[in-house]
Amino acid sequence: MADAPPMSSFWRGFRDGLPFLLVVGPFGMLFGVLATEAGLNVLETLSFSVVVIAGAAQFTALQLMTENAPTVVVLASALAVNLRMAMYSASITPHLGALPLGKRIVAAYFLVDQTYAAAAIEYEKRPQQTLAQKFAYFMGVAMPICPPWYVFTLIGAWIGTAVPPELGLDFVLPIAFIAMLGPAMRTGAHRIAALVGGTGALVFAFMPWNLGLICGALLGMMAGAEVERRQSLRAGPAATEDTPTPGETR
Repeated sequence: MADAPPMSSFWRGFRDGLPFLLVVGPFGMLFGVLATEAGLNVLETLSFSVVVIAGAAQFTALQLMTENAPTVVVLASALAVNLRMAMYSASITPHLGALPLGKRIVAAYFLVDQTYAAAAIEYEKRPQQTLAQKFAYFMGVAMPICPPWYVFTLIGAWIGTAVPPELGLDFVLPIAFIAMLGPAMRTGAHRIAALVGGTGALVFAFMPWNLGLICGALLGMMAGAEVERRQSLRAGPAATEDTPTPGETR
C-alpha cells in the first residue's frame, strides 16, 4: 500500500466522493436560486460560493442579509455555524499537517463536512499511507464535491425564479444535515451537545437576526465539553487503578 502511486489514492478518493453529488447538486442549485431571489446577481452569487464554500453558513448569512441584519451579526452567525471546521482541522492535522504551506492552504480551503468525513474514515482504515497518498486521497474526494458546488450554484443563479416552488428543492437542506449529523453522534458528549444546542436554538428563536442560533451553538459546545470533562475525570482514577505499578504483575 505504501508503494502505491498517489494517483491511485486520488481516484479512490474520487470514487468515494461521487455519491455526495446527490446532495451537492440540489443543495448548490437551491442556494443559487435563493441568492438571486434575495437580490444578488449571478456573479455575486457565484463569488459567494467560491469564497465561502460552506453551504450552511451561506444559507445562514443569506437569510440574515435579507433581513438587513448588521454585518457583524451576519459574520458572527456564519462563524457559529462553521465552528465545527476548527475541530475538523485539529482532527486532520496529524495526517496532513506536515504538508508544505501551499498544499496546507489548499487542504484547508477544501475542508468541508464531506471531505473531512471521507478522509477521516480513510486515514483510520489505512494508517500506513504516505503523506502524498493521504493528500491525494483528500483531493480526490474534494473534486466531485467542491467544483460541482460552484457549477450548481451558477446553474441555480441562472435559473433564478424560473424554478417552480413545487419542485421542492428546500427539502435537501434538512436531509443533508440529518445525514451528516446522525453518524457523528458516536458518544454521549456528541449527543448531549446536539440536544442542548438544538434546544437552545429553539428556546432563543425569538431573538432577532438569528442570534438564537449563536446562543444554541455556544450552549451545545459548553454542554459537550462539560460531559467530556466529567467522563475524563471518571476515567482517570479507573485507569490509574488498572495500571500496574513498577514491579507489579497482574
